[in-house]
Amino acid sequence: MKDTIVLYPSPGRGHLFSMVELGKLILKHHPSISVTVMFSTLPTETISLDDPYFATVSNTKPSITFIHLPQVSLPPMTSFSPLDFVASFFELPELNNTNLHQTLLDLSKSSNIKALVIDFFCSAAYEFVSSRLSNIPIYFFFTSGASSLSLFLYMPTLDKNITKSLKDLDILIDCHGIPKIPSKEMPLAMSDRSHKVYQYFVDTAKKMIKSAGLIINSFELLEPKALQAIQEGKCTPNDSVPSIFCVGPLLNSSETKTEHDCLTWLDSQPSRSVLFLCFGSLGVFNSRQLKEMAIGLEKSGVRFLWVVRTPLSDSQTIAIKSSTSSKPCLESLLPEGFLDRTKDRGFIVNSWAPQVAILNHGSVGGFVTHCGWNSILEALCAGVPMIAWPLYAEQKMNRIFLVEEMKVALALREAKDDQFVNAVELEERVIELMNSKKGEAVRERAMQFSEGAMVAKSDRGSSSVAMAKLVDSFQLG
Repeated sequence: MKDTIVLYPSPGRGHLFSMVELGKLILKHHPSISVTVMFSTLPTETISLDDPYFATVSNTKPSITFIHLPQVSLPPMTSFSPLDFVASFFELPELNNTNLHQTLLDLSKSSNIKALVIDFFCSAAYEFVSSRLSNIPIYFFFTSGASSLSLFLYMPTLDKNITKSLKDLDILIDCHGIPKIPSKEMPLAMSDRSHKVYQYFVDTAKKMIKSAGLIINSFELLEPKALQAIQEGKCTPNDSVPSIFCVGPLLNSSETKTEHDCLTWLDSQPSRSVLFLCFGSLGVFNSRQLKEMAIGLEKSGVRFLWVVRTPLSDSQTIAIKSSTSSKPCLESLLPEGFLDRTKDRGFIVNSWAPQVAILNHGSVGGFVTHCGWNSILEALCAGVPMIAWPLYAEQKMNRIFLVEEMKVALALREAKDDQFVNAVELEERVIELMNSKKGEAVRERAMQFSEGAMVAKSDRGSSSVAMAKLVDSFQLG
């Protein structure tokens, strides 16, 4: 029987795609085995085995097999909040445990399962599988960086030391290896003790340190202090630390190669002159904010490429907006005459753009980002400096890491009461990034990390060495 490594990603394209990239890397180091990806989807998600992404991977990497676990239904919610949405990412795998177990049993009849790698949102599978299939070592894959992981692993200690909800405090969180974080900048899911999702995070951190190893989508040069703090056990006092494998950057290399009008437009723009604005698959604004952004961009005088989605209604929140909305009517959304006045230096894309290709285009000199980890890695690998505009999840923390520790971004500041960013703030940060000495310094740092990422992934680089150690730990035949 052939050896196989089973990967179990969380629902969500960002989590699924980076896990598949991990699978590709495993096969690169040990081509004679197979990789099986078992995944589930939220009821609101459209991704399925018919998705072009899976066809591309299956055609280019036939040793990777996809299994879509049976659809399970989450209990109906009387009210729906962003915290409920995050909680559902933990609850769906719990509901799928019996399906996962049966699928692993079936797979074991034809393959030697050498390891199970689970997303941290799939922590419900850890004890369920380990108690029934104790011969399979279980690893956790952390899709974000070492800085976030250091704080995440520190959660049980924080939970003991601070008895109030962080959202109700105004203090600095002091965790080894990272800058101090204002309690108000912490993810809400880790800040509200009254919600069940808070305990999910604490419990998951405890499970992670008992696993066979932690795999991180980062590279040593990018986050050396955080990585050292984790490895030395400073984030998990009184507990031993499992093996740490820093194998990134893992980026989606299966992006559709189709030509896009915006790339043709970029071909005609001067080198490093264009500011790219894009906010991830869930980053959506209300119409008031879109108009304010347009005013700021127009006044800055900077060339821009801007991805605009259908705005939120008053009753929606950024984190739970569907990413499959219809294309917006730009004339009605943006200030009157804006499109005509900026047509010579601006290009607006409806809903979706090939982000990796854009960031790697020679005309792009800056990136306004929501600070999602995949987007951060894509920008850094392309050597593009950022303006940090976090929207949800751990993104406010990421802004602190980007600005204070890595020094590859400028911070965009929102109003404290409603998170609104005014036109003047955007205008000033855009000019500062694209046309100032401070912006140039940030650009040089981004270029250094671009080179560092290439070195890390080279044959004897830190990420390749870590990947080889990970594959060795699987004890493959």
